[in-house]
Amino acid sequence: MRDNFRALRSALPTARIRFAVKASPQPEIIRLLADEGAEFDVASIGEIEQCLGLGVDPAVLCYGNPIKKATHIAAAYAAGVRRYAFDTESDLERIAEFAPNSEVECRFLASAPQSQTPFGTKFGCAPGEAVHLLVRARDLGLRVVGPYFHVGSQQLDPAAWRIGIEQAGAIAEALAVKDISVTAVNIGGGLPISYADPAPGTTELGEVIAAAMAESLPEHTELIVEPGRALVGNAGVVHAEVVSVRKAPDGRRWVYLDIGRYNGMAETENEYIAYRFETGRDGDPLEEAVVAGPTCDGDDVLYQRTRVLLPTTLQAGDPIRILDTGAYTASYSSVSFNGFPPLAVTVIGAERE
Repeated sequence: MRDNFRALRSALPTARIRFAVKASPQPEIIRLLADEGAEFDVASIGEIEQCLGLGVDPAVLCYGNPIKKATHIAAAYAAGVRRYAFDTESDLERIAEFAPNSEVECRFLASAPQSQTPFGTKFGCAPGEAVHLLVRARDLGLRVVGPYFHVGSQQLDPAAWRIGIEQAGAIAEALAVKDISVTAVNIGGGLPISYADPAPGTTELGEVIAAAMAESLPEHTELIVEPGRALVGNAGVVHAEVVSVRKAPDGRRWVYLDIGRYNGMAETENEYIAYRFETGRDGDPLEEAVVAGPTCDGDDVLYQRTRVLLPTTLQAGDPIRILDTGAYTASYSSVSFNGFPPLAVTVIGAERE
């Protein structure tokens, strides 16, 4: 994780790196990244309290979830949080009332290509509406930072950030006419890692982002980036076990694991993320398999359209490793659905910190 952080710092040397805590809210990770100089994107009072409990300065927290209660805004403000994101006028007015004089970023919906795990239109206003809302923020006595966009999780097309930055630049121009200077543009997260398929690296992404900033944003505009997966994804491995192997009536081989959709593998929904597997039998002949979890829910199937090749000799009791599972696994794990426990986490290397 430290290497990932430093690689991103090298690719975007002037950026403020704000870790998306939701990706993997492990105390050891938060402490390590705090020591590296990261800021933190927090989505709830729970994440705020966790960071503060670990000694993180509230000045480096941003309450980035645009869906939040007034009581939660008030609690965050009382705890010292002075940075907030929003995408509606109602949320903006709550921030002005319960977190006066705070810094704000307005999230707009960028015209980026679809990512591997898209958000759809759940978050973000129209770019033109962002101009109106940021003017309104100034009039309400808040400190305008600038526009904020997210290109979708696991975004494989570097052009997505160029498109978003161009749109952010147009918003900055419109705000300048209103005598509002944009101090920073938040380009969100979505930075990908390689799973079964390769992904562009941080160097390539950094070059695209830097070029777009130079072309589209006012000079001296700060860059904020909010990685989650890119920092922790390749640092995790799930150690699982084969529970059963069967041949279905249609002739397809099914491999059932002791981990599934509800206790760690949530990102296999719609087979968006294609994880890689390792077994102790990887030198044996391979054959396609449907991979499923252990619960009694018919949706607890990890892969049945994605081509997964597993050893033909695989059998019940065999260990199986699921690679690059450091992001959005334990944090998505349910609380004992069907009696199966949530994914347990063991941190290796923390003793060297």
